[in-house]
Order: sequence, then C-alpha cells, then structure tokens
Amino acid sequence: MAIRYELIKECKQTGARLGRLHTPHGVIETPIFMPVGTQATVKAMTPEELKEMNAQIILSNTYHLYLRPGHELVKEAGGLHKFMNWDRPILTDSGGFQVFSLGDLRKITEEGVEFQSHLDGSRHFLTPEKVMEIENALGADIIMAFDECAPYPADREYVKNSLERTTRWAARCKEAHKNTENQALFGIVQGGMYRDLREQSARELMELNFPGYSVGGLSVGEPKELMYEVLDYTTPLLPKDKPRYLMGVGSPDALIEGSIRGIDMFDCVLPTRTARNGTAMTSQGKVVIKNAKYTRDFSPLDPECGCYTCKNYTKAYLRHLYKANEILSARLMSTHNLHFLLNLMKQVREAIMNDRLGDFRDEFFAKYYGEGGKED
Repeated sequence: MAIRYELIKECKQTGARLGRLHTPHGVIETPIFMPVGTQATVKAMTPEELKEMNAQIILSNTYHLYLRPGHELVKEAGGLHKFMNWDRPILTDSGGFQVFSLGDLRKITEEGVEFQSHLDGSRHFLTPEKVMEIENALGADIIMAFDECAPYPADREYVKNSLERTTRWAARCKEAHKNTENQALFGIVQGGMYRDLREQSARELMELNFPGYSVGGLSVGEPKELMYEVLDYTTPLLPKDKPRYLMGVGSPDALIEGSIRGIDMFDCVLPTRTARNGTAMTSQGKVVIKNAKYTRDFSPLDPECGCYTCKNYTKAYLRHLYKANEILSARLMSTHNLHFLLNLMKQVREAIMNDRLGDFRDEFFAKYYGEGGKED
C-alpha cells in the first residue's frame, strides 16, 4: 500500500478525527490543510518557506501541468518532487474540476472529455486512462481519479447520470493506475445535493476499494449550510480506516466545521488568492490592507501571529507595498495567510486531542466573525 491511515483519537465533544497519514514522502498529521501549488509552485512561496511554516503536504494540478510544461518533461526531470524541489508529500488532482470550470470549452462523453486549452486554444482529449498516465508520470504520493464535477444547481437526472459516469471512470482509473506501490489513488464521491445519490456514489466507490476517498462537488456555489448538511450524511458513509478529503475548501469556518464532520484533508487557493488581493486572515477577523485606516497603523497584521510577516512588518508598510503594486506585497501577505491556516489546523488537532473542538469553534468564531460568531 502506498499510504496508510492511522486513527489516533476521536473528539468526545464532536466526533472529529485525529490521525496520521503515512506516505512515501513522510507522515502527515490530520486534519490538515494543503496549500495549493497549481503550476508546481505555491504562488510567491519557496519550498523552504513552506517548510518553515510546517506545510506537510501540497497539492499540484494535473490539468495545468499536462498543458505546461507537459507530464513527459516532469517525468524526465525525475518526477514532480525533484522538479519543484519538494521532498514532502504531494497530491495531484485529476483535472476534473478544471474541466468543469471550462464550461463552453469542453464536451463530455462516456469516453472522456474533449476540451480546448485555455492557453492557446489547442484541442485535447482527456480520458481516465490518459489522466492516470499523466498522474503516474508526475509521481505524486496521492492521486485523484478522473471525475465529473456537477454544477450547482443541477437537476437530479443530470447529477445521477454524472455520478454514474464518474463511478465508471473511477473503475477505469483503477484499472489503468500502474504505480500502486508508490501512489495512492483516491475515489471521488459525487451526487450533488441529493442524499440518495451521495449514498449511491459512496457505496459504488467503496466496492472498488480505494485507499482513500474524497468528497467532491461541494464549494461550487451552494450555501455553506447546504455544504455542511451534505457532509453530515456523506462523511459517515466513508470507511473509518481510510483518509477523507474535502476538495476545494479553505475558509477558516469551513475547515473547522469540516473537521467536526470527520474530514481529514482540505485544500484551497483561498489563502494565496486573497493575499494577492490585499486581504489577510487574522485571529481578530479579516484585514483588508488597502483600506485607508491602515495608512499610519504601525502594528502587525495579527498580534497573536508568529509568522515572518507579523514579526517584522506593520500594516502601514504592507498597505504601502500593496498600493505600490510591489511583488513583496504578495509574498508577505501569502506568508501570513498560509501560516494562519496551517496554524489553525494545528490548533484544531490540539482541540481534538483535548476533547474540546466544539468549544474551540465557538471561541474562534466569536473572535473571527464577531459576537454573532457567523461568517460575514
């Protein structure tokens, strides 16, 4: 087996799981947030900086690396770990979400997906077999089956047909996956916002016996409460002795609520994207650094944060960098946001160990979102 999940403890207050995920490139403490390195780099960050903030695993994107520089070149370089100088675990997604987001540029059939490159308009055809060829060449520790991510909202018949195709594609991926000793292939549970379809998807995928399972098709525009409702009935369907991954989720409230519902792994571009747009996540809530009120604010972004940015720079300086369109703005803000979420997950793990994740959630929400404790 390429990976092994070890359940350490369940929180008596919430049922959240504390675990360890053993991979060929190291052990991951879960629940964990995975920074996203779409193009074999977490934007504005060096691998050394990510290690300093204890990023245990990062995610890269199959679709983008297939188009540029090409999976054959990455394989020639010795695989993704050597190519990007990262010796800790890596997860690659399947490209299914990118295909979903291409909209008019793609056509889905039983065989696969025909699409136009967003780079140059060239035409490509991705099948489950082709995706496995690409992901095997990239060499990540955890790889995802090719799936179709249904939009929200979508009618039941469309979602049912979509999830059944995803199951058939998952079986083809498993058949085509050639590097089972070093790469763990995860199945992706689909089914939209329909409980019976989620149950069908989970049941069919478990029959294929993957070493891990993802919950896909969420965070696609539905209200947060609906996402939590789907997680409430979907996560318990998944095996207790295997890791559970919620795809594309990274806001502080969703990381905590997802952990409470038994999720072990999360990823999202949110911390780096909002950093480049001048927004920081802090223990006191969001700080929009471009606001004029920070012009003469010589305090750190977050008085409770020990990241490089908060130890060395003020809001006034960070606002100046952002307004001047300096590259350092993206670097310092990204450093802080990534550190903040990785540290949040460390606090979540500690709260699970101490059987107080529910209390931690209430305390965190009250500080982050204000007295109402709800997301703004």
